[in-house]
Amino acid sequence: MRYLFALALLSCASLAQAAVQTREIPYQDADGKRLIGYYAYDDAIDGKRPGVVVVHEWWGLNDYAKRRARDLAGLGYSALAIDMYGDGKHTEHPADAMAFMKAALENPQAAAKRFDAGLELLKIQPKTDPDKLAAIGYCFGGKVVLDAARRGEELAGVVSFHGALVTQTPASPGSVKAKVLVEHGAADSMVTPEQVATFKEEMDKAKADYQFVSIAGAKHGFSNPDADRLSHGEHGGPDIGYDQAADKSSWADMQAFLDKLFK
Repeated sequence: MRYLFALALLSCASLAQAAVQTREIPYQDADGKRLIGYYAYDDAIDGKRPGVVVVHEWWGLNDYAKRRARDLAGLGYSALAIDMYGDGKHTEHPADAMAFMKAALENPQAAAKRFDAGLELLKIQPKTDPDKLAAIGYCFGGKVVLDAARRGEELAGVVSFHGALVTQTPASPGSVKAKVLVEHGAADSMVTPEQVATFKEEMDKAKADYQFVSIAGAKHGFSNPDADRLSHGEHGGPDIGYDQAADKSSWADMQAFLDKLFK
């Protein structure tokens, strides 16, 4: 009996030690910009596993983006929340967020280099299978991953959550190699119906393999539980709002999408 009890204690200790591990990793883009990545993986899983890049909202590399990396790690992925602004900076002030985003997108080539630096960092992590890669992004980050697909990045798939659909670098026929999933809030006042129609036309002309999910009643930022607070902050905020049902359904769609890509 004592032997069985000891075994049970050892088993519980092992389970307690097996958990999602995280660390910050400094890196640079091709232009020498200092960036901070947030890496997460589950140490209960042996060997390499598919890698997923996470691209933050216009707020920057905040706790929400990091949480999504941990969520992905809990699903069995090697996940890296990358830094598109530099030095891991983030804000809750809409004016600052707008300025950060505009600066990051001003030069599409520079933005591509910054994404590529994060992707390369994820590839070299010992837990990552460099032949099985995807990217997900939120708001600003949704645009970033869609632009990565447009230019033909070697990704199995990309997922945009309430992302911007307009681009300076539209896809051309055959350029989109990754499968694409767009989770869009039908009540998103920051993305117009005309932009939705233009995006679908662009993807059709490019002969992209894409899915476009329009979620009734969901506003911009529907996946982030902080959206309601940020929309009514002391500085005033954009027209965003959390929607628990949309959050859950879009995350489930992403899981099914990634499962199909990698399993």
